[in-house]
Amino acid sequence: MRLPALKTISILALALAAPAWVAAQPTSTLDKVKQSGAITLAYRESSIPFSYLDDKAQPIGFAHEICMKIVDQVKKATGHPDLKVNFQAVTSANRIPLLQNGTIDIECGSTTNNSERGKQVQFAINYFYTGTRFLVKAGTQIKTIDDLKGKTIVSTTGTTNYKILRNLNEEKKLGMDLLGAKDHADAALMVETGRAVAFGMDDILLYGLRASSQNPASLAVVGDPIQVEPYAIMLRRDDPAFKKLVDDTLAGMMKSGEFTKLYTKWFQSPIPPKGINLNAPMSQELIDNLKALSDKPAT
Repeated sequence: MRLPALKTISILALALAAPAWVAAQPTSTLDKVKQSGAITLAYRESSIPFSYLDDKAQPIGFAHEICMKIVDQVKKATGHPDLKVNFQAVTSANRIPLLQNGTIDIECGSTTNNSERGKQVQFAINYFYTGTRFLVKAGTQIKTIDDLKGKTIVSTTGTTNYKILRNLNEEKKLGMDLLGAKDHADAALMVETGRAVAFGMDDILLYGLRASSQNPASLAVVGDPIQVEPYAIMLRRDDPAFKKLVDDTLAGMMKSGEFTKLYTKWFQSPIPPKGINLNAPMSQELIDNLKALSDKPAT
């Protein structure tokens, strides 16, 4: 009879302890931030003009500024006006795992909102639309993906672009040698140094990389967009309170005109570090979404 009694006591002890343990675990990003007094923002090192490093190695950009606006609202929601803001560099390959395991709390960069990723994370309102094109050396006789048959190309590992190019390579039997780079800057360098004839990536990122290169005139962005995809802020799944805060912040910026002013600053004005203007007007898809406020993913 003593063993069952001990077992009963153990089970009772666990039952009494469980509520305290559960209470200690943050149930949402806002709870996590409130308990820790800090929030961690992810940034990219070369996703110009969304999120990248300036000449002082500090994160800046269109998406980064939006994230900082969101932080202002998080401070109000958590009652932490002195909230500590930490920054964490991420790559295309590790951004989702680092969000899932709690290393980062929000990712504002150049991440495509698609259905497959939606099984692992959730996205806020879409804030940009782009399509896959190619960065090549100026003067190269490449206009379409068919011109790349049998050639060596590169894309960034962990991106939707890499997957699209791999699938097209197989479907169209192009015989391309598709290389994977760890980040956009590395992929662009492979084109500049002749290790690849083309870098397939979102066109706006290619324009940014071209503009920030040592010799912009030596590079060109070519081809019609293979597909159009939305960018959105990435959040952890099953966190409706934080998604609402982020969506409300974005919606407020879009309705007030603040978003459009920020777009003009980063896409239609000289930007650091070289003061180059990307001259990228707002797409019709984005103009429409300033009213629709949709978080619809790409298929």
